[in-house]
Amino acid sequence: MNQTTADETIIQQITIKAPAECIFAALTEPEQRSRWWGAEGRFQVTHMESDLRPGGKWLMRGMGMGGRDFHVGGTYVSIEPPRLLAFTWLATWDPSGRESLVRFDLEERDGVTTVRLTHSRLSIEGARTHKGWPDILEWLRAYVEGRS
Repeated sequence: MNQTTADETIIQQITIKAPAECIFAALTEPEQRSRWWGAEGRFQVTHMESDLRPGGKWLMRGMGMGGRDFHVGGTYVSIEPPRLLAFTWLATWDPSGRESLVRFDLEERDGVTTVRLTHSRLSIEGARTHKGWPDILEWLRAYVEGRS
């Protein structure tokens, strides 16, 4: 996995041995996303809502470290199954209260998909404190490859 952080943008890339359609479904279907997004003792999603259309809202609720409730949500910006998903992101734990943008680009070749995540428009503090994407992408890989 490669990581770049510069100018309020985080970029992550991972390769998953599964078709892009399976990965896109894991990212967008509430029942699937709730199964893999989180780790016991760290944070765990307990509820996910998704109105999967441009302009539609999404929301995740869960339990964070120390038993603290959290929620993160936003609005879908671009949806092009199974290759592109972009949405705004506003999390209760971000001290800036600034809405950012998350984009997943999926490129499949021979049943193997490269997932490139770009999290942009972060505050300087948000970029410094948001270190969860490598773990989140690993949870996604483990979940999708375990289902294939």
